[in-house]
Amino acid sequence: MTTTDPTVPGRPNSVWLPSRLERRLALRYMKSRRASRLASLTTVIATGGVAVGVMALIVVLGVMNGLVHEVRERILVGTPHLRVLTYGAGIRVDDWRSVLPVVQEDADVVAAAPQVLTESVISSGADYAEGVMVQGIEPDTGGVTPVTSLRDAVTDGDLTLHTSLDDVDGAILLGNRLAGRLGAYPGDVVTLVSPNPQVSPVTGYPTARYWRFEVTGLFDTGMFQYDNKLVVIARPIAQEFAGLGEAVSAIEVRVNDPWKAQAIGDRLAERLGYPYRALDWQSQNAALFSALKLEKLAMGLIIFFIMIVAGFNIVGTLTMIVAEKTREIGILQAMGLTAHGIGRIFLAQGAIIGMVGVGLGAVGGLLVAAAVDRWRWIRIDPSIYLIDHLPIRIEPLDVLVVVAASFVLAILATVYPSRSATRLSPVDAIRYE
Repeated sequence: MTTTDPTVPGRPNSVWLPSRLERRLALRYMKSRRASRLASLTTVIATGGVAVGVMALIVVLGVMNGLVHEVRERILVGTPHLRVLTYGAGIRVDDWRSVLPVVQEDADVVAAAPQVLTESVISSGADYAEGVMVQGIEPDTGGVTPVTSLRDAVTDGDLTLHTSLDDVDGAILLGNRLAGRLGAYPGDVVTLVSPNPQVSPVTGYPTARYWRFEVTGLFDTGMFQYDNKLVVIARPIAQEFAGLGEAVSAIEVRVNDPWKAQAIGDRLAERLGYPYRALDWQSQNAALFSALKLEKLAMGLIIFFIMIVAGFNIVGTLTMIVAEKTREIGILQAMGLTAHGIGRIFLAQGAIIGMVGVGLGAVGGLLVAAAVDRWRWIRIDPSIYLIDHLPIRIEPLDVLVVVAASFVLAILATVYPSRSATRLSPVDAIRYE
């Protein structure tokens, strides 16, 4: 359905698209005059409400995206995308040498290597000792693609795991937080208690075996659990340390797309058959990522109520303008402006409030998000949140959805005052005052 634009004879005009005259009237009604300063103030408040709501939504969604991305990246520093394991209480892969080529043949597998995982107690020679997670990996000589990005987190030394001392059992890398508490740095010697005790030939009882390792490097992953508890040694030494013999704990796998790790793992498990199984990084941290996803949804919903409040502000503002401009509306109707034209005037006002508010909010939200992320203004406890600052990651799709939804909400808020204006009778409107 179309009408004729009264400002340009013969030009068709949509029922919903304001003409040039209607846009000019909408802007004029929004300008501050001595008799309508209250209406202008409420317009500013409504526009500010939209801007604040959009800004808050962009920042909050950016924070949740940043948390998910940052936690994922920190987790994958020391955790592979996939682990190929076996069923049973022993958690050991005995024939890993024949299984490894099968895993490497998969088109989506980038790298794969044997891995040993065990626990121990570490001491630097003083009275202080604490439990650690021991990870045995293939020494990194730079000739092959690494399975994890631990190489990039090494701040002192490297992953060649080569020792220069003769009276030690091997080389070891420590997390920076653990090293700080132990007072152990490159060149020092630490002691690990083997989880595989020896049987004393004298007493016949198991006795602890102590292994001495030279600290040849430190790493800083930014992940509290790794930097606080993880130690790394060479895989052949770790096999003997854990009492596995020629077996390993698992085969760690790196794939080309971490988000497809579960599907790739299912395919590998099916190809290998029983007793093999695959455990992906998402399943290992399912509770954490489910909590982050739920928190993102909840926070987005809560902040969206700000937009609903802003919508009510728009309704109140336009309703006040309709009441104030009743006489002018009657005169315009008497001069030939249709009821639809009157409605489009207030529709244009809502659209202007929405565009200005959404624009200011989007720009402000992006600037605040960039500043908080770049200068790390908000520090958090890494022992609770895994990371030491609040990261923000802006997703273009999120911004687009926020902008579109906010603008639509602003337009919907004009429905009631626009319909109120169109129902005014010209005679009654002119007699209003």
